Amino acid sequence: MQLGLFSVSYAGYWGQQALSLEDFIRRAAQLGFDCVMLAGKRPHLAPVDMTEKRLENLQKVLQEANIQCAVVAAYTDLCLPAPAEVPHLEWQIHYVSELGRWGARLGAKYVRVFTGYSSGPLSPQAQWVQVVRTLQEMADRLAEHQMTLAVQNHHDLAVHTDALLELLSDVDRPNCKLAFDAWSPFLRGESLYEAARKAAPHTAITTNADYIRLPRFAYDPSVVNYRRVEPDFVRAVPFGQGQIPFEEFFRGLRDGGFDGVASYEMCSPIRGGGSLENLDTYARTYLDWMRQHALCR
Repeated sequence: MQLGLFSVSYAGYWGQQALSLEDFIRRAAQLGFDCVMLAGKRPHLAPVDMTEKRLENLQKVLQEANIQCAVVAAYTDLCLPAPAEVPHLEWQIHYVSELGRWGARLGAKYVRVFTGYSSGPLSPQAQWVQVVRTLQEMADRLAEHQMTLAVQNHHDLAVHTDALLELLSDVDRPNCKLAFDAWSPFLRGESLYEAARKAAPHTAITTNADYIRLPRFAYDPSVVNYRRVEPDFVRAVPFGQGQIPFEEFFRGLRDGGFDGVASYEMCSPIRGGGSLENLDTYARTYLDWMRQHALCR
């Protein structure tokens, strides 16, 4: 299993300190990671900003840091509500294809994508067909770069493990696999071991972060009491200190045959704030936990 660090952690999206892509790669290597996962949008690997000169510089930085680029991460919503005249699917197909083109030249093997949020006028069946056809075309275009499409269990459509495996079967492309994570099945109440074991034979990458659930309530003065509010507030904490049973998750992945890329992400505000020192502490904590638990059979 390769241990990676996702550049979204140092991109500044949630108020944390931001690093350039080059500085992030150097930092991931200094922290001791095997590889990096690069966010496919500004301020990091945005295809619209890529040039041959920037590519050469990134290749040089990766080589000098002695670290591999394993994954590039696309940000897609294949159910995006849009007027009929807006070619949002074509835009996203081209975007993923471009990420594959640049990512392959950086040495990456995978492009991570999302399915879609359940919004807009299409019926669930129509959304399903649209997502399947779009993923098929994305996978076919990535095949030209010898890359694999990795579908993450993140957005609404096919987020349950059984539904995700059904979707993968419908896509039916040898270079379409899963990017299977623990936080989603945990929050939705699936058995992490069983979900991971079922998904593992089809899983290329997993992206990890640990969370606690904080119950929410609203005061109702008419009864001088509180009403439970759903869903819970969720907050990121250092790896191994949250409520997600990651030992169970990785046992399921291992028992199912997974031996791919496991990347760490800080993709929300984290306990302790967004200083570089705190971000680095979280990253090191993940490495320590994985070496003590997930990498031991």
